[in-house]
Amino acid sequence: MQISTTRNERPVADDRLAEILADPGFGTHFTDHMFTVEWTPDAGWHDARITPYGPLTLDPATAVLHYAQETFEGMKAYRHDDGSVWTFRPEANAQRMVRSSQRLAFPELPEADFVEAVDALIAQDERWVPDSTGEKSLYIRPFMIASEKFLGVRPAQHVTFMVIASPAGAYFKGGVKPVTLWLTEEYTRAGRGGMGAAKTGGNYASSLVAQQEAIAQGCDQVVFLDCLEGKYVEELGGMNLYFVHADGRIVTPETGTILEGITRASIIELAGKLGHQVEERKFSIDEWRDGVASGEIVEIFACGTAAVVTPVGNLCWNGGEAPAPASTDLTLRIRQSLVDIQYGRAEDTFGWMHRVF
Repeated sequence: MQISTTRNERPVADDRLAEILADPGFGTHFTDHMFTVEWTPDAGWHDARITPYGPLTLDPATAVLHYAQETFEGMKAYRHDDGSVWTFRPEANAQRMVRSSQRLAFPELPEADFVEAVDALIAQDERWVPDSTGEKSLYIRPFMIASEKFLGVRPAQHVTFMVIASPAGAYFKGGVKPVTLWLTEEYTRAGRGGMGAAKTGGNYASSLVAQQEAIAQGCDQVVFLDCLEGKYVEELGGMNLYFVHADGRIVTPETGTILEGITRASIIELAGKLGHQVEERKFSIDEWRDGVASGEIVEIFACGTAAVVTPVGNLCWNGGEAPAPASTDLTLRIRQSLVDIQYGRAEDTFGWMHRVF
């Protein structure tokens, strides 16, 4: 792409930026610039640009506001001890956005253009990438919206792809802690032929009421079951699940109606290298409860871009509770191995890391 750049004449002051990077939180502060490129059937992808971060001007009839034609990605940039900055498997995010675009009837942004757009914004706002202290990083949010002004149920003929970025602190302040889970027996996240495997905002919107239910029950996250039989574990509101068995096998629910997480796929490879067979298959809620009770399941953990890997604690439902398995040894080993690769403290034998500069 030919990317034009308009610099922000009022960037965040250095002293204020230092305060932000000392305690960035998550998704609260945003960098000085943003990336934009547009698409129409006649011109294809065009007018790629980096401009000062700021509000968008949208007509009230903009299609995304009415028909939710939207996709997004989530990824991070990491500063290594030598000052270099790297992203983790950006090509995998680009490929997943292509799959999401196909499901949402969007034009496909080529993988190389996706990676170039992310790299360009990171390079422009390099000073916003924090050091690795406390697992800090720069969270990157690429997204695509139907930006055509029209009312009517059809794919948009004007599409906008953007990238914004936000410094992020460690997901767990004070150390990694098990998350308690609530089993929703009323709500499902997706069904066969639906949008569950696409990373689109509607999937997350549909999870919110169930997440409210979980919080009301004193739990951190919600567990969704399949919509057909209501017996097979799918995923959490924003994370994938793994079940470690006494013989070292690891089972993770098969995809198709759930999002194929980049962290999920990486753990499958990493666990295999550590000597653990990973099975992707249907996994019932009864197998979960019975396995914990018998000691067959010795660890349970969840994964996602924000939390990386987290142990799973108690599972609660109306009228019952399954305790957390006693061990977190493999969970923490996998987590540390992955984080060490991301921050350059361990050799990247998988070729996952992409150097921005």
